[in-house]
This record gives sequence, C-alpha cells and structure tokens, in this order.
Amino acid sequence: MESKCNNLPFLILMQTSKAIHEQIKEEIAKNKLGITEFSVLEVLYQKGKQTIQQIGNSILISSGSMTYVIDKLEQRGLLSRNACLNDRRVIHVILTDDGNELMKKVMPIYHEFVNHMFDSLDSDEAETLVQLLRKVRNEV
Repeated sequence: MESKCNNLPFLILMQTSKAIHEQIKEEIAKNKLGITEFSVLEVLYQKGKQTIQQIGNSILISSGSMTYVIDKLEQRGLLSRNACLNDRRVIHVILTDDGNELMKKVMPIYHEFVNHMFDSLDSDEAETLVQLLRKVRNEV
C-alpha cells in the first residue's frame, strides 16, 4: 500500500519551490545559461574572486560538479581561473569582462522577475513568511 504525505505545509512548500525553480530556470535559459551556471556567475558577481570550494559552498553543489560547470563557463569566456600566489593548491575564479557584462545585463531582469513572483504579498505577509520559513529551517 502506498502511503501519502499528509503534511500540507510541506507539500505546498515543495510545490511552490518547484514552480519558482522552473520559472527561474526558464528565465535564465533566455541567456543560454542553466541554473547552476547562473548561480556560479551570481556568486562571483556578488562576492568577487572566490575559490571553487567557496562557490560550491555558496550554491550547495559538489566540487566535481563545480569543476564541470566552471569548465563550461570558462570555455564560454565568462570566467577565468587564476592560481593563488600564496598557495599553489588554491585556484581563484573570477568573472571576465564578458562575464561581468552579461551579469550587469541579467541581474536587474532577474531581480525584477523574482520580486514580481512575490508581489502578491504585502510587507507584513512577506515578513511572516520569512519568519515561518526560518523557524522551519532552524529545526532541520
């Protein structure tokens, strides 16, 4: 017999998360980027020079997957790798001029898109949602 999840908050959260993810994926694809590629570029755009490990920790993917994504973005000329002068084992990743130009174009559209998804919430509802999600996250 198949059991069914009866936790409605969980189900709605997962369905909403999936719907948001799909919409963002579709929007990002307009710039010939996947979600993970965009996430790597976003970290570098927001934080500047990072190690592969720092990027992976920020977007929660494995270092093996990170190497593949960074290889693809480097081949497209959107980022570059540079050896750390103080520690040859460390490789820093930075956006190239082309990567910066792409992100300058994409980020305002992305922020507007994300903001639009939450326009139906007033400020009190948004704050309540944040508090509730943090409460659940803190239990994990």
